[in-house]
Amino acid sequence: STQSTWGFSTNRVTMSKINSEFLRKSIEEILADAKTKNRGFLETVDLQIGLKDYDPQKDKRFSGTVRLPHVPRPRMAVCVLGDAVHMEQAQKLGVDCMDTDALKKLNKNKKLIKKLAKKYDAFLASEALIKQIPRLLGPGLNKAGKFPGLITHQDNLADKIAELKSQVKFQLKKVLCLGVAVGNVGMTDDQLRQNITMTINFLVSLLKKNWQNVRTLNIKSTMGAPKRIYG
Repeated sequence: STQSTWGFSTNRVTMSKINSEFLRKSIEEILADAKTKNRGFLETVDLQIGLKDYDPQKDKRFSGTVRLPHVPRPRMAVCVLGDAVHMEQAQKLGVDCMDTDALKKLNKNKKLIKKLAKKYDAFLASEALIKQIPRLLGPGLNKAGKFPGLITHQDNLADKIAELKSQVKFQLKKVLCLGVAVGNVGMTDDQLRQNITMTINFLVSLLKKNWQNVRTLNIKSTMGAPKRIYG
């Protein structure tokens, strides 16, 4: 039941539940804290979501992907599972890549496949390879929620990777808490606000009862304290 929405509008109706002044202040505090503490790496800003009145056993588990206007995780690790054409393109871009032979060498070893899934944040796979992934790797990548996105020879690989880095993916598993990266502390207040607003609107659109299913919303940087923005 994947739902993909790209140009999701940040309409005010949906956001009226969140006090925009309060959101602005929370973002300012997070950025100021990151500056003063200077933790020596680019902290990610996460949106933490608590849901209510949802039964993951009974209710349809939702999933969806939204593309944000500003890349939340520029350093996101991507691996290309490629045919000859995509292997060459990936090597030129300095992006990690593996061909069929490299995947065969993993020999469906669960530990090695788990390690591969852990090493990268996301995968892209050539058309010729994507159909073979269940056979070559079993369900490992799927279980980790990292089944590869498709790339064709018509695609520009650099654009595809940029698109992937701009995406936020929601997938309800068995628990009622979700966390997604919506930005980083190198962004401006405005960029963060736009990303957060779009992410929340998209999430609410996926929920069965919209805002009635939202218990709490917090934003926090990797090492910072969470800031409650709703609930």
